[in-house]
Order: sequence, then C-alpha cells, then structure tokens
Amino acid sequence: MIWAIIFILGGLTYLIRLAFIVLWGRLRLPAWVQRALYFVPVAVLSAIITPELVTYDQHLALSFSNPRLLAGAIAVGVAYRTRNVFLTILVGMVAYWLLRWLLPGA
Repeated sequence: MIWAIIFILGGLTYLIRLAFIVLWGRLRLPAWVQRALYFVPVAVLSAIITPELVTYDQHLALSFSNPRLLAGAIAVGVAYRTRNVFLTILVGMVAYWLLRWLLPGA
C-alpha cells in the first residue's frame, strides 16, 4: 500500500513538472509576471540561507561572535564585487572555517 502511494505521488509530481515544461513555449506570460519570475531564485535562496546565518546554537545571534553571519557578510561582499559564484562559495567557506577557528566559543 505504501509503495502504491509513493508511486502515485511521484507520478503526480512528474506530471505537474512536465505540464510546465510542455506549456512553457506555448504560454505567453505578461511582462510583469516575467519580471517577477526573474527574482524567484534569489528570493528562494535567501529564504533558505538567511535562517542559517542569523542563528547559532539554536538561538538568534546577530553579533560579531557569530561566525556564520560574518562569513555570510564576507561572501555577500565577494558576490557583489566579483559576480563569481565559485569564488563566492570558496571565500565564504574559507572565511567560515577561519572564523570558527579564531573566535572563542564558536
């Protein structure tokens, strides 16, 4: 029974995604919708990452003792300056590792 539910839900998920792929070339969206869709990836990524940056040890940590927040700020600066995703991730991770090592109690 559980396998039937898994396969049915998987098939429904596939059909929903397939519908958007098939209709994408035929569907004409208004210009304002297309402009709004441009910002969806940034909004989703921000919603996923921000809670991880502002919490430390299960508490809100908006101070200089939070290595995640500091490394995130450094990564944002690198991203803004270089527009290079790989360099942003590399610098952000190195900054996080260094800050965890340098900050007491981190």
